[in-house]
This record gives sequence, structure tokens and C-alpha cells, in this order.
Amino acid sequence: MDADIVGFQEIFEDDALAAIVAMTNTKGEELNEVAIPYPKKRYSRKMIFRRLKYTSYPEGGLAFLPNIHDTGEPGNRRPGLAILSRHPFIEPPVAIQDISDDPIEMGFDQLGGGDAGSYRLTNVSRPIVRARIDVDGRAITVFNCHLKSKLGEFEGSFESAPEKNLLDYDPVGRAIGEARSLIRRAAEAAALRRLVVDELKTGAPVVVMGDLNDSENAVSSAIIAGERPFKNYAWLRRHDATKPNQRYTDEENDQIQTAIRHSRLLSAEKMFIRQSLRDMIYTSALGGVYESIDQILLSHHFQPDAEGQEFALEYLQCFNDHLTDGGFEEAPYNKLASDHGQLVATIRTL
Repeated sequence: MDADIVGFQEIFEDDALAAIVAMTNTKGEELNEVAIPYPKKRYSRKMIFRRLKYTSYPEGGLAFLPNIHDTGEPGNRRPGLAILSRHPFIEPPVAIQDISDDPIEMGFDQLGGGDAGSYRLTNVSRPIVRARIDVDGRAITVFNCHLKSKLGEFEGSFESAPEKNLLDYDPVGRAIGEARSLIRRAAEAAALRRLVVDELKTGAPVVVMGDLNDSENAVSSAIIAGERPFKNYAWLRRHDATKPNQRYTDEENDQIQTAIRHSRLLSAEKMFIRQSLRDMIYTSALGGVYESIDQILLSHHFQPDAEGQEFALEYLQCFNDHLTDGGFEEAPYNKLASDHGQLVATIRTL
């Protein structure tokens, strides 16, 4: 990957990750001795060698944010996240996980009237990492996240849940478990969206990356990215209309379009596909389903021809050659080196 900023998920031991980063630096510097020419070598310097040079990650460039639910007890660990950067952190990265002071609360009305209950999220399943990074003199905010998985969530302890007994298979109970996971993931997406909007209000370019456990077109991903603008709000009846023909003006349409566009995030994958001939990118393969559940989302500061564009997406790579379909008997799941592909976006400052 050789990326300047890397987001890690499923990290349990920061010492192990730090050791891998140190080993990577050592191997990279050894490679430079072989690959990078200097005057005493018999071949001349070429432009391509600039791309071959490995740049080590600096001291203080790695931040590990543990999961507040991790007790350290073997068999019951809860993973944290980490972020690694060649660019300096403006301040130490922080983890947002306990949001009990400002929870996500959703009330539901019964169709036809009446109270249908509510859902309250006071902490997310894994920390959301917020890192403010100095990139070539410009402060950007990077969120690294790992949203709730699609694995069914059952009432009480998973170990004692009756739905776990596959010999007494409960298809409805397991479906309700998946619905619980979906609701939690959607609420975590809303919590992340709130953080993104707060950062955008400061004027900072924002990058969201990580394992969202849903495809780019899923509702939870759309919550994080923000509302897709309607083509022309001057066609719509006003929110405060008292007559059928009262619509938004052209000036109000421009105001609404600008407000939505400046708070939206765009998928780097979709941006890149529009300028390439590649028709498929996937970061997960299981049971014959190939999809992208790991994403990089970019604010309007990165979008082509956007007002105030400061950065340009040049290329997107997806490292997925190591993925095998865990549902195929010739490639059992336990032979996987990793069950996720890695996305690497090449972005330059304008």
C-alpha cells in the first residue's frame, strides 16, 4: 500500500502493530539501498526512481485507540482502531465511543397514530477515531471507523441466546437479530454523520475511511455521506406553502443545493469509476457475493469542479488479489490471510 495515512481496524494489541510498523520501516529503508540509484551506481537517475523510494513513518505517527468495552479477558476481547500517518498530527487523535452525554435518540410513531417506541444509542460498538492532520500546510480531518457488523445481535448474552442453537434453528429470531444489528449500525452511522457535519462547519476538508460493513449504496452509508440533492427544488412545493402552487424560487433552489452539496461526502470509488474503465471494485467476498464494504468518503473539498476544491483524487487502487470466497469449499475461510481488501486513494494538493 505504502500509503501516507492508514486506517486500521480490528486492532487488539498496540505493541504488535507498532512492531509491524517498525519492521516495515526497516525493510523499506533496506529496499531503498537497492532500488534508489546514487552517483557511484552504473545506471543514471530516472524519474521512476522517485516512486520507488520508501519513506519511513515517523516517531509519533502511530496512534492506537482502544475499545472501552475491551476488558482484556481472553475469548472476550473487543477490538480498537488505529491510525498511522507520515504527515504530522495537529493534535493527538481522539476516540469517540461513549456518547451518553449526547446520545442518538430516535422515536417512532405507529402508522395510524400512537407511540411505537424508541431507540437510544449511548455508545458505539467500536471507537470512531478523529485525527486532525497537517497535510502540506492544510489541516484536514480524517475519521477512521468500523461500524457494527451484519452479524445478528441477540438479546442477552450471545453465548446463552437460544438463536445460537442451530440444531433448534429459529429463522425468525435470527432475522430479528440481523434487524437489531442493522438498527445499531444505522444509529452509529448517524452518530458519525453528526461528527462529520461538525467538522465541515469549521471549513476543514473531511475524509471518512474504514470498514462501514455496508456497500456504498446502503442506507447506513447514505446516512454518513449525506442527502443526495434533488435535481431542482424550484419544482417542489414549499415546506411552508399554504397554496398548491407555492414553490421554492430559483434563488432558494441555489441556496438549498449549496447547503446540501457542502455537507455531502462522495465515495472515492464512485469518483474514480467515473474517470476509468474499471467496472468492478470489491473489498469483500463471501458466498458468491462480491461487494465493497470498506470505503473512502471525501468532502466537497476533494470533488472535481466543486467550488473551493483544494485536493484532487488521482487514482484509486484496490488490493484484493488475496481474497478468496469463504463459501467455496476449495478455499475454506480459515485459509484467508485477510477477509478484507484494502483501498488506497492517491490524492494531490491543488
